[in-house]
Amino acid sequence: MTRDQFWNLGIIVVTLILFTIAWPTLHLTHVVAPPIQPFIAALAAFPFVLIRLNPALGWAISAVSALVIPHVFDLQIGYEYPWQVVHILVILALLTAVSLTAPLQVVGVAAVSTALLFLAETPGSDGAGWAVGLTALVVFCLLIRRLVASRRQLAEQEEVSELERTRRTVLEEKARIARDLHDIVAHHMSMVVVQAQSAPYRLADVTPEIRAEFDSIGETGRAALNEIRGLLGVLRSDGETAQTAPQPGVDQLDELVAGSSRAGIPLSWNINGDRSRVSESTGLVVYRILQESITNAARHAPGAPIDVAVSFGPTSVSIRVDNEITAGRAPVVQETTGGNGIRGMRERAAAVGGTLLTHERDDGGFEVRAELPVTPA
Repeated sequence: MTRDQFWNLGIIVVTLILFTIAWPTLHLTHVVAPPIQPFIAALAAFPFVLIRLNPALGWAISAVSALVIPHVFDLQIGYEYPWQVVHILVILALLTAVSLTAPLQVVGVAAVSTALLFLAETPGSDGAGWAVGLTALVVFCLLIRRLVASRRQLAEQEEVSELERTRRTVLEEKARIARDLHDIVAHHMSMVVVQAQSAPYRLADVTPEIRAEFDSIGETGRAALNEIRGLLGVLRSDGETAQTAPQPGVDQLDELVAGSSRAGIPLSWNINGDRSRVSESTGLVVYRILQESITNAARHAPGAPIDVAVSFGPTSVSIRVDNEITAGRAPVVQETTGGNGIRGMRERAAAVGGTLLTHERDDGGFEVRAELPVTPA
C-alpha cells in the first residue's frame, strides 16, 4: 500500500467513526425526526472526507450546514451549543487544512467567516473566545506553512548548488583533459610539421616531387593542428559559452580535394552548382562525408584512382565518390569490422534528413552516394 492510499484509507475510517458517533447522539443535542437523523449526522461528519482532496469545498459544506442547522432544528433542553461536538471538530479540522494548503485569499475568507459564525451562534461570551482561538489557529497554520515553504526553497537552492558544483567539477576535468591533449598531441603534431617543412633544407638531393610531398605533409599537419585546437577550445570552455572555431563547410571543399591531391592521392573531382543556399549544418555534413570517403579510399586501396562529383541543386546536394581499380591491383577491401566510418557517414546524413548508400562495384571498386537536402528537415 502506498502512502497516498494509506492516508486516504485513514481519512475514510475516521469519517465513518465520526458518523457513527454523530448519528446515535444527534437526538441528545437536537430535536430531529428519526428518518432525517442520518442525513443531518452526515452533514456533520462526511465533509471530513474532503480534508485531503479539496479542503476548501469540505469547509464550505460544513460551514453552510453549521449556519442552517441551528435555525431549522431546535436544541434539546439542557444543551446550549448550536452544533454537535463532531460538527465542531470537523469544521476546525477543515479550517486547519484550508489554512495549510489553500490560496491566501481562500484562507482569509474561511478564517473570517468561521470566526463570525462562532461569534454569532455560540452562547454567551463564548463567541469572542472562539473568534480569538480560531484566529490564533489560522495564524499558527500560516506560520507553519511559511516555515515549510522556506525549507522547501532552501532544499531546492541546495540542489541547485550541488548541480553547480558537479558542473564545475566536470568543467575542471574537461580543462585538465584539454591540457593533457594539447601537451601530448599538439606538441608531436607540431614537430611533424616542423620536420616536414625543414626537410628540404636539411636533406641533400631533394627532388621537386619529394619537396612537394613534404609540403603536402606540412599542410595536412597544420590542418590537423587547427582542428585539434578547435576541439580543445570546446573542452576548455563552459558548455554555455563554448569557444568553438568555425566548422568546415562547402566553401572548404576545393581546399579539401586539392589538399588530398597534393598528398599524392590520384584524385579527380567535379564540384558544380550554387553553394550559397546550403545551410551550415548540411555544409558540414557534405564536408565530413567527402573527407571520410576520400580517407577510406586512400586507406583501403592506396594508389587506386578516386573520382569525386559534388552537385549543388536548388533543393538538394548530391555526392558521389568512386574508388576505381587499376590494372594489376587487388580489389578494394572495405573495412567490415571495428570501424565506424561508413556508419558515421550514414548517421550524419540522417541527422539532416538525407540518405547515404555504399556498395561494392562489379569491377571490385567501391562507391559512396549521398543525397542531402539544402536545408535540413
